[in-house]
Amino acid sequence: MKNLVTGGAGFLGSHLIEKLISSGEEVICLDNYFTGSKNNIEMHFSNPLFKFVEHDVIQPICLEVNRIWHLACPASPVHYQLNPIKTTQTSFLGTYNMLNLAKENKARILIASTSEVYGDPEIHPQPEDYRGSVNTFGIRACYDEGKRVAETLSFDFNRMHNVDIRIARIFNTYGPNMLPNDGRVISNFIVQALNAKPITIYGDGMQTRSFCYVSDLIKGLSSLMESNYKKPLNIGNPEEFKIIELAEMIKERINSKSSIIKKNLPEDDPLQRKPNISLANRILNWEPKISLHDGLNKTISYFKENLKI
Repeated sequence: MKNLVTGGAGFLGSHLIEKLISSGEEVICLDNYFTGSKNNIEMHFSNPLFKFVEHDVIQPICLEVNRIWHLACPASPVHYQLNPIKTTQTSFLGTYNMLNLAKENKARILIASTSEVYGDPEIHPQPEDYRGSVNTFGIRACYDEGKRVAETLSFDFNRMHNVDIRIARIFNTYGPNMLPNDGRVISNFIVQALNAKPITIYGDGMQTRSFCYVSDLIKGLSSLMESNYKKPLNIGNPEEFKIIELAEMIKERINSKSSIIKKNLPEDDPLQRKPNISLANRILNWEPKISLHDGLNKTISYFKENLKI
């Protein structure tokens, strides 16, 4: 099996590549290093099963592959808001190019969508048939609406060209290989606590998130790719935590002297986020196994080692 992983030098992509190579499969990693890191993949450079191609997915490319894992897109607010037009281009043109490649190769393609398609949800927890509450012109719209149109494109390619699609709506994921400056809440809190800097909470801290450890997420993506299910599927951990609880948990585990400070909540920041994974459980027989407590310990150890603290 020859796999193409777009965004393969990124957080999720690097873990997926590790799994594919350990299973003896060939991998072509496509990345432009915008948010990906060479450090995440350089251990594979001498492996004959691995090939790296530096490329931006908004440009077409010709490759021979059997499966496409389309993960390429900045996924944290800090990065996708840096150049919102580029983010929308990546979601639309990048997905368009990968769907065309899947069509030409008669390859199966998995599209990494997101829980952000639900916006600031009015239904809790969020099932796949909930259509969302998204601000089309807010500061998060480049990512939220970009992923929504990526799903639309995927279904149109399936209907018009019989492209074999899979759609994963990924909820908050964390673990090793996260960037220390990516702006995601877990990496933010860990880096701040390790450096004894104030832990910054936006809003009152009562907003909730659900965090899935990366190895659980990769197992979910792999199961979805192997399945025959073509509609959107939530992949995430339904265990829900308040942001203030997360901050205290990380502070305690690191034994940090950091204070906790609060700043204004950014525009359109969701107040609740929790996946309904009953469909994934029924279709894939999948559910996350690693608790937030255990996953945080692994992630903190990674940052300690890499930040030399």
